[in-house]
Amino acid sequence: MQKPVFLENHQVIQPSALYSEIEAGLLAEKASISPKFLYDALGAHLFTAITLVPEYYPTAVETSLLKQYKSEIAAAIGKNPVLIDLGAGDCKKAAHLFESITPSAYVAIDISVDYLKESLEKLQSQYAQIPMYGIGMDFSQTLELPDTITQAPRTFFYPGSSIGNFLPTEAEALLTQIKREALGGGLLIGVDLMKADHVLQVAYDDPLKVTAAFNLNILRSVNAIIDSNFDVSHFCHKVLVNQSKERVELYLEALRDTTVAWHGKQRVFKKGELIHTENSHKYTIASIQHLLNQSGFQALKIWTDPRQYYALIYAQ
Repeated sequence: MQKPVFLENHQVIQPSALYSEIEAGLLAEKASISPKFLYDALGAHLFTAITLVPEYYPTAVETSLLKQYKSEIAAAIGKNPVLIDLGAGDCKKAAHLFESITPSAYVAIDISVDYLKESLEKLQSQYAQIPMYGIGMDFSQTLELPDTITQAPRTFFYPGSSIGNFLPTEAEALLTQIKREALGGGLLIGVDLMKADHVLQVAYDDPLKVTAAFNLNILRSVNAIIDSNFDVSHFCHKVLVNQSKERVELYLEALRDTTVAWHGKQRVFKKGELIHTENSHKYTIASIQHLLNQSGFQALKIWTDPRQYYALIYAQ
């Protein structure tokens, strides 16, 4: 049986760089931890669980759009593309495209290497005829594919509205890199649209507290990387909907005064103090069109659900 190939990434994720990034965030006046640290092995599994929670609508709506418009999406992409899946996770979303576009190769990219290997091996067993490749990469900084990936037009797939985790300037920088790496191909991207506070609040703070567990797990992830002593029980999950900036903001709030230490450094968190862990920017159709145009994409095809909750866009 054909097995997926895991490629050496010339942009090796340096532990020292991750350590420095976390430390700088913790020592800043307003503490923060990058959302990429949410996705350790446990975090990746918890996020998969979030996508099954009824209140978290993006995955269900996006999946329905992929199914409903699969013929139109396939017509826009064309047959047999090299499919590059950014933030592949469990690879299941990309698999929805396989039958309609029959990729000539599938390249899955994710920061959580162990979870990616587990997911890609399962997928390869189901689609033995498709050559599959895995790359462990933090593309939030730089996106540059290894030369071993086919130097032909590529179709990038960036689902889940993950583009919303970036500030607008960062999003434009990433999309510009995707445009360059597509080599004349295109991008199929999922984008969450701005909506009422109550819908967003419950989507990011579900009654089962799966999202809370996912957010709190970032402290365990940080402990593993910098050998700090965060006590998860000293913090709680907090969600703010910021309508003026059109985004949902995730924080961890200190439930008591607590001191966190690591290798000669420390940070005292007062009761009520916040650690910012994620932004999830929402878009209007006009604002995402503008962002894609600014990044070099011109021809856009857009599919939305009846409630206008979510958009799938193919851009070239």
